[in-house]
Parts: sequence; structure tokens; C-alpha cells
Amino acid sequence: DIQKAILSHVPLIYLLPASHVSNHWNGAVSSSLRYVNPVKPWLTVHTQNSRAPHVIKSYAYDPRSRSWIKIHAPQINHTSALRSSHSTLLYTLSPAKFTFSLDSLHLEWNHAPSPRVWRVDPVVARFGNRIVVAGGACDFEDDPLAVEMYDIDSGNWIQCESMPEMMEDTTASTWLSVAVAGEFMYVTEKNSGTLYSFDCKTMTWQGPYELRREESVFFSVTGMVRNRLVVVGIVGDAENVKGVKIWEVKKELGFETMELCAMPKEMVKKLIGESGNGLLNSIELVCIGDFVYVYNPSEPEEMVVCEVLQGGGCEWRIARNEVVNHDARMGRVVLCGGDVRLEDLKSAVSGNCRFELVQV
Repeated sequence: DIQKAILSHVPLIYLLPASHVSNHWNGAVSSSLRYVNPVKPWLTVHTQNSRAPHVIKSYAYDPRSRSWIKIHAPQINHTSALRSSHSTLLYTLSPAKFTFSLDSLHLEWNHAPSPRVWRVDPVVARFGNRIVVAGGACDFEDDPLAVEMYDIDSGNWIQCESMPEMMEDTTASTWLSVAVAGEFMYVTEKNSGTLYSFDCKTMTWQGPYELRREESVFFSVTGMVRNRLVVVGIVGDAENVKGVKIWEVKKELGFETMELCAMPKEMVKKLIGESGNGLLNSIELVCIGDFVYVYNPSEPEEMVVCEVLQGGGCEWRIARNEVVNHDARMGRVVLCGGDVRLEDLKSAVSGNCRFELVQV
């Protein structure tokens, strides 16, 4: 029991070699991870040099040990901007090709031809072995609302029903938040809170739906927590932020919302940052498993972490993001995540990847 308790405080990257000491140690590691301090999904942070896109530094935050880890992996020669979508999909898009990563550590990359319609800032979402690319088309394209689906198995692009005409002015991902639940992609206009759904099977759109809440919310982003659609909203207005709350969206009740929890006031102040005058125009969201990471894109040095507990309720804390603070000068910063197990680390190490615990 003492050994299991000690192992529960050891970062996951050190449990990998510990599991190879002996059969007894391997059993102790497995038991500690199963019963004492289970594995929790990692948040990954990638910084991309704006002048040399192939220069990418990758870090991970492990909420189990609350530690930052530097990932030393073979460099991928990206020539386009790195992007993320609905928290777990990492990709790049250029007129020549579409590359994407689906594994939990984002070490493996798939290469595909670019969509037929050239896009600058589309909405991108994954459904199993299919990836939807919607909107964000260049001005010279005939249909700015065009939607295409890439089938990974066949390697072909399939044309789908275009986005609703009501979304014509907000088709770029800058204005939209995306979440995937089962066979549906939910796209929410961040400023209005209006929601649309895309059925991956029929390749058709439904909506608009209004997320009904009692309070005045002027900015919303959606995500998935434990296979439940949630929306994180800023209550009040940009000049007078009253709070930040998380609601669960009940599709079966006409997209009614049920409040899950409210961010503590002192953390809302952290989110506002050094501006200190109540101005908070937007927030970004990364949802992985039971965790919701909320941060202010203009001041991302501190993230607010919310863990939705199994028995109900939420646990809030601040995660100091010194990685972003240190490497932000490089250019682009992209946040993503995934479920990382000991088996994933073992596979990564065998592929010439190293992990280093960093003090930040």
C-alpha cells in the first residue's frame, strides 16, 4: 500500500521505466494507476515559429501530477500554420495538401490531398474515420458555405450540403466554436450563441437553435465533457463581466441548458488579466475527458482548469502556463489534447521520442 501511494505521486513519464523493474513493480504501477491516482488526459501545447514553420516545440501538461513535460520528437516539416479543432484534432491546410494527426500525443501525421474548395479558416471536425471541412472559403470561391468530408479509408473527398445561408457572414472558425457528439457536429456562433448541427450520416444541416439560458451571455464556446455537450459562457457584457459559467446542453429538451458550475470570482479576475477593467471579449476552450481548460487568448499565461467530478460538482484551479509565456515570441501557439496511457508512452519512446520533466 505504501508503494502504491508513493507511485501515485510519480509523474507518468517516470512510471514507464518503473513498470519494467520487475513483475511486482509492474503490478504495483498498474494498481496505483487503477485505484489510487488514475491516468488523466494530457493538454498539449505546440509553439510554431512564424518565420520557420517547421520549427515546432511541443509540451504537455499532465493534470494527474500537475507537471509540465517537454516532448522531444522527430521534427515534421510543416510549411503551413498548425491548427487545432474541437480539442483533440491537430492539422495543417494548404492549397497542396491537408495533413492531420489523430493520435493522443500527435506524433503521427496523415497526408491527404487538399479539399476541392480552397479555404483560409474553415471549421474542421472528425467523426471516426471521416473529417469534415466546412466554410472558411476564399473570396474567389463560388460557394463560401461549401462543406466537404474526407474519408480516411478511401482517401476521397465527398461533397456535402452547404452550411445554412444564415451563417454566410460567420463561416470562419474565428467566429465559430465546434464540438462533436456521436454522429453530429455542433457549430455555435460565439457572439450570438446560435447553434447549428450537422448530421454526419445524412450530410445535412439542422437549425438554428437558440441556447436558452436565464442569464445574459455575450460570448459562448462549446465543447464535450464526458460525452456531454457543454457550453462555457461569459455572463454580463464586455464592459461588466459578471462571471463565467458552464452549462450542459440538453438536446432532447430542445437545447435547454442546465448549469453545471460557476467559475470562482477570483479566477474570473485571473482570466480578465492585467487589463483589470472588466474587459473580457473572448475566451478559448480545450475539453479533454473530464477537464475543461479555459483561457484568455490575449493573456494565455494562466489557464483556469475545471475538472467535472464523477459524483457531481466541479473542482477549479489555476494552471500557470509558463510554456506559452516563454515561447510565445516564437509565433503561433496551438493547444490540443488527448488520452495518454503508458502504452502510448512506450510506443513513442520506441519511435525515438523522449520526455523531459520541466520546471516552469
